[in-house]
Amino acid sequence: MEPKIIQGGKFSDHRGSISYVNEFSFTDIERFYIISNSTENPIRAWQGHKLDTKNFYCLSGSFKIHFIKIDNWENPSKDLAIETVLVTESDSKIVHIPAGYANAVESLEENSKLISFSTLPLANVIDDDVRYPPSYWLFK
Repeated sequence: MEPKIIQGGKFSDHRGSISYVNEFSFTDIERFYIISNSTENPIRAWQGHKLDTKNFYCLSGSFKIHFIKIDNWENPSKDLAIETVLVTESDSKIVHIPAGYANAVESLEENSKLISFSTLPLANVIDDDVRYPPSYWLFK
């Protein structure tokens, strides 16, 4: 499976606005997190997932979501291509990153918030989570 954008939309009228992503299914979602990176450390990197699928939605501000397909979990190539998707609070889209990838989230504004929906039960995370140093792959 490949990463993809699940596009939603926004509706506004005199009552206010509604943002939605109707094509996103919560069927396999086990838990969620809200991420707010600090101003001093705006990049949270690199976290790989052998089994877990991640889905990111920007609640406020803006982020760059970086991701890499891992070729070898114990010693991944440093030459892997980094893919990047920009998400903002005015977007209504989910960035779907399947298992087998490492990701990094980069805040572009102060007070940005990103929600992450995960498919793996918390009890199984210890067998799934692979961390790499923030400088393992450099952003361009």
